[in-house]
Amino acid sequence: VVLDPKCIPDGLDDSKKLTEAQREALYAPIMASARVGVGVAEVERIDRDNILQATLWAMAEAMRQIEGVALALVDGNRAPELPCPVQTIVEGDGRSLSIAAASIIAKVTRDRIMVGHDVTYPQYGFARHKGYGTAFHQEALQRHGPSPLHRKSFAPVAAFFLR
Repeated sequence: VVLDPKCIPDGLDDSKKLTEAQREALYAPIMASARVGVGVAEVERIDRDNILQATLWAMAEAMRQIEGVALALVDGNRAPELPCPVQTIVEGDGRSLSIAAASIIAKVTRDRIMVGHDVTYPQYGFARHKGYGTAFHQEALQRHGPSPLHRKSFAPVAAFFLR
């Protein structure tokens, strides 16, 4: 997310500190006032490359959608290969409004994808837990086995393929 300094939505913060309703309320103003790119790493990429490499790929993919970036701020301590200089910031989503905005866009996008998957795979309750390893999700996984959306490289899912 490249924010317009003249039009920064009120209430930007680390997505983990905001409620789902607050993130949803900020999504449209961020999309309307900022330059935004989104990269989505599919389960096959994550299983093939590992979660870190897939995340770095998704960051680079998002940046390919935004032109003219002079410096990329990245949350964490690992930087993707980008066509511009990169500064990593540990806990950046609490220290940079741009990173906070990106964390909100990423979380809302992922949550919406998971709600969409709930239509195809209602037995897993993706709309309820958004793919996180809640007790309900673990029980659904035990009851129904993994879906095509589950990462085979994730230990609780991998155990099904060792049986």
